[in-house]
Amino acid sequence: MKIHQFPVGQLQANCYFAVCEKSRHTAVIDPGGDADFLVQKLKELECKPKMILATHGHFDHVLGITDLKLQLNLSYLPLFIHPKDIFILKNAALSAYYWTRQGKDIPAPIVDQHLEDEQIIPLDKEKLKVIYTPGHTPGSVCFYNEKEKILFSGDLVFQNGIGRTDFSYSNNDTMKNSLQKILGLPPETVIYPGHGETTTVGEERTALMH
Repeated sequence: MKIHQFPVGQLQANCYFAVCEKSRHTAVIDPGGDADFLVQKLKELECKPKMILATHGHFDHVLGITDLKLQLNLSYLPLFIHPKDIFILKNAALSAYYWTRQGKDIPAPIVDQHLEDEQIIPLDKEKLKVIYTPGHTPGSVCFYNEKEKILFSGDLVFQNGIGRTDFSYSNNDTMKNSLQKILGLPPETVIYPGHGETTTVGEERTALMH
């Protein structure tokens, strides 16, 4: 699996292309903005987008979805998200306007598929496993490629940091449980976070113990 990372939008959230190198089938993870740029990159890299995966519903991770789908104009490019974050997804444009004074009129994307814990998402010869990791939001998930030990963590964990739990719908206790679940993965697992640079499970396990 080949990974391409692109910080997008005003908050520079990481959008990822997870690409099956054999077929070029691609999962677009968290396209939070800059759809024009992402479409250009998909073409340059000869990617064949097959799905959009959202780690959670916050605007900086989802605001580019509607425009991306329109520009790609594919007959079927399903959006996957956990059902407990759909209410956040639907309010993403208003949240964007509140925080950035932009994006108020962007229509909410249509959800095609609901994610479930331990669901396996096939990407031609590759597989991504859904790990349900609530806390930052009620429907936060991570995507894990067990074969190559790759984890897309959304806003659960970053390099030397973890996601916020001060929203009304956040939960600090479930956040701790979710972190324990992720930190139990092999230490060499590479973490591709929602913001910032990559890290590993081992590095973050050490950082969170101090």
